Formats: sequence, C-alpha cells, structure tokens
Amino acid sequence: MRLTPGMQAPPFDLMDGEGRPHRLNDYRGKRVILYFYPKDDTPGCTIEACDFRDRNQDLAKKGAVLLGVSADDEVSHQKFAKKYDLPFPLLSDPDHSVASSYEVWGKKKFLGREFEGIIRSTFVIGPDGLIEKAMYEVSPLGHAAEVLAGIS
Repeated sequence: MRLTPGMQAPPFDLMDGEGRPHRLNDYRGKRVILYFYPKDDTPGCTIEACDFRDRNQDLAKKGAVLLGVSADDEVSHQKFAKKYDLPFPLLSDPDHSVASSYEVWGKKKFLGREFEGIIRSTFVIGPDGLIEKAMYEVSPLGHAAEVLAGIS
C-alpha cells in the first residue's frame, strides 16, 4: 500500500556520506523533503540532485530540510556530493529497508531488462511526522521546482 497524505511517515535511521546518522525523529518540528533516487552520478539522478541543489536555499527559506536517499554506500555519496557541490545530506540505504517502508523499492524496466531498484519518488513530511505529499515515479527534470511550488 502506497503512502498517502495524513499517514505517519515511516521512521528511518540512516548514515550520510560523512558517516553521520540521520533519524526522522531528529527533524521533529521541521518539514522534511525526503527524496529517493536510483543511483549516484547517473544522468537522471545528477539532473535531479543539481536541481535540488539550486533550489535548496529556497526550500530552506520555507522551513524545509532536504535529504536524498539511495542504496549507494557512504563513499559513493561523498564523491557524488563533492563532485556536484551538493549542500544537503545523501543517506545510504544499502539493504533498501527504508525504501521498502516508503514503498519505493520495486520492479523497474530499462532497455528491455527487468530488475529491482529504487523508484524515483519524493515525500514531504510535516513537522508532526505526517506525510503531507507523496509523489511516486517522478521525472528528474523540473521535479525540484514542483516540490518547491507545493510547499506553503
């Protein structure tokens, strides 16, 4: 069952590229933009990350904290963040347990091949820990602007 507005956001406890833990409870009282992406330093994921980078200050002005999540390891996240000067944490979910709890781990098709992976999706989590917006299977191009426009 997919997450919908009003539902409690599943908890998470993940490490970022610097080896620091991030838990949903750490952000109580703040709006969290939690975006899931398939893989560091791939074309679509780079477009999306750089778009979020360019809108990060505007998101912060609206009181939102941005966190990216993929199954890549911490070293990969560190390289990706440094290469593109990403000012927000990238969290490592190597066993895809958090992606599964957000219903974004599943079957995908690419070039006629079927495999399991992260389905590009974004969640806006309110200061109370409830899902305000759930966006599944988003396009990387223009998505950050869509997220920003949807935050009051």
